[in-house]
Amino acid sequence: MSHLSAVGRTRHPVLTWRIVPALLVVLAAPAFFVLQVAWVGWVLLGAGLGCAFAIERFARPVDRPVVSAGARHENARVVSRRPVLLRDLSLVAIGMLIVSAIPLKAELDNLAMLRFGVVLGGAVAVPYLLSRFVYRDRAIGFPWRGGRAWSTFQWAWLAGVLVLGWLILPFYFITSGVYLNWPVVDTPELIARLFVGVGAVGIWDELFFICTVFVLLLRHLHPVIANALQTIVFVSFLWELGYQAWGPLLTVPFALVQGYIFLVTRSLAYVVTVHLLFDAVVFAVLVHAHNPGLLDALFFV
Repeated sequence: MSHLSAVGRTRHPVLTWRIVPALLVVLAAPAFFVLQVAWVGWVLLGAGLGCAFAIERFARPVDRPVVSAGARHENARVVSRRPVLLRDLSLVAIGMLIVSAIPLKAELDNLAMLRFGVVLGGAVAVPYLLSRFVYRDRAIGFPWRGGRAWSTFQWAWLAGVLVLGWLILPFYFITSGVYLNWPVVDTPELIARLFVGVGAVGIWDELFFICTVFVLLLRHLHPVIANALQTIVFVSFLWELGYQAWGPLLTVPFALVQGYIFLVTRSLAYVVTVHLLFDAVVFAVLVHAHNPGLLDALFFV
């Protein structure tokens, strides 16, 4: 069994002191991305990591074996170490600090898209590289296929995502006015840039919030708690990106469902597909909202 396939299947209690540092760390996300008060986020990260250090120092360690590969013990290569709360929360903290380095307002000029690409890419790459080459625990991975074919229900859910998006998203974006948080797209070039940007950020969401934040939390917390905590980070990011007003009524269940789907399927390909279908509707609604009459046949709002 691979290391990632075992994540979340280790039995963790629902209530544990490990929730406290994890909650402090993830609460830095609304400080960074909703309140946009950086020093509050820094204080919360410091408090969370300090609390994690204290727990690791004085609490009983998680009973989980070291997994090694090699024919002889003295030559074996460690491929999975015991999870260390401080290390794993530090990776979450580093990722959030990198993301918080830039404003997340949606922009479509060359410099803004390059800035987004470098920073968001770094927020995934840096924790991954630290985990693999510094901490050497391979805590982060990107399991693409999940090891089994998609079920009938999974295929049906993909269709359901399109239908739900078509029913809900036009009403949300247009009646709340949040479509104005995205730049006007009234030329073919800008529409193409919006398409690329929405899709790229959607893929990044799953790489960071699910395959990084969620997976790291799962190493220490019950899946229900880990999913709730990653949702705080996910929804906070989306708030600054533009999903404001009553957007959390949509983004909270979306983030929770994405975490649950990944927990069940272990398939990055599937959660990315779900997200991209949802984002395809987002893209179409934004084009529709900024260009009245262009896509009126598709939407009722």
